[in-house]
Amino acid sequence: MSNLFPKFSRRQDGVDVVMEQRLLQQTNRLILHSETCTGCGICIEACPEEAITLGRLGGYGKGAVIDDAKVSIESEKCSYCGVCVIMCPFNALTLTIDEEEKLPILEKEGFPEYDMVTTIDDEKCVRCTICDEICPRDAIDRDVPAYEGADEEGLARQSALTAKTEFTVDDEKCNLCGICGVVCPAIMVKHKPFTPEKGVIEGKVVWDEDLCDACQVCVEACPEEAITVLRTVESKKLPGKVTIVTEDCCTCTWCSKSCPEEAITVEKIFEGDISADITKCPPGCIICFEVCPCNAIHVQDTGKIAINSDFCMFCGTCVNACPGEDIIVLKRSNIRIKGKETDLFAKIKAKLLTPKVSQVREA
Repeated sequence: MSNLFPKFSRRQDGVDVVMEQRLLQQTNRLILHSETCTGCGICIEACPEEAITLGRLGGYGKGAVIDDAKVSIESEKCSYCGVCVIMCPFNALTLTIDEEEKLPILEKEGFPEYDMVTTIDDEKCVRCTICDEICPRDAIDRDVPAYEGADEEGLARQSALTAKTEFTVDDEKCNLCGICGVVCPAIMVKHKPFTPEKGVIEGKVVWDEDLCDACQVCVEACPEEAITVLRTVESKKLPGKVTIVTEDCCTCTWCSKSCPEEAITVEKIFEGDISADITKCPPGCIICFEVCPCNAIHVQDTGKIAINSDFCMFCGTCVNACPGEDIIVLKRSNIRIKGKETDLFAKIKAKLLTPKVSQVREA
């Protein structure tokens, strides 16, 4: 075995593929997270060393086996610059230097990065479940307590809203019959020991605010109309907070377009247009539908696919996966970035803005 540096290796670590460059005093690793990678190919166009190629089946690769990963990276050809890490819109690549995540090219301000606009207006947000359920990338963090409506072991529903409940008993009307205590666990009618000394019923009505949900059953059940319950809601908004995990967001805009309160703002990192000539689709083929990371493609009643560009983030996964010639055409028109647009980025941008067309690939 040679003792000369650098030394290179490529290995499987679970579902990840690890490319390693060992220098005399430093070890660089580029880690491909196969389960997260979509095969969009943006890293291929971004790589200044042309060290990345599509996997055997492009976007439809198996992903969990090193020889069938959606993209393939040559460990010896890679310069471990981190450009692919920055440009990957799915956070599927990680660069470590001596086991610490680093991106020196960003730290030295030698490369721009995506300008991610992903915000939720907390004042407008009502903590509903739509964005969390609709997001195709699990990028919504809905940090809201679980209540009994969704979880049998969740918190009681009356605790969901901030409210103040007032319970009063008219002592002149109340005859301590005990009915309210029988029907409601929040009420206990405590009688004094019955004695012939006075021959009257004495005691008091004890109310537990924590157990009361202001249901009004005690009010309606009281035969003497001696009970009054008033509930004042101080806040109709559920407690907690809903946020977007920017690292996992692909800016497909499903959440912002579907939010019933218009509380979410998401701007796509790519602008452009995508089209598909479904007359050329191979019979029964729905590969693009299966691989689309944005859930922007659906299968029509005719069995043919259709693309809703409103939810497409123009990544190119479907183009790479499509087995047909000239079926899907992707045209990016702009890239949202922040930072200095360097000469290297200008070259990458030119590649990314070049139209992509599906083509027949070897199996």
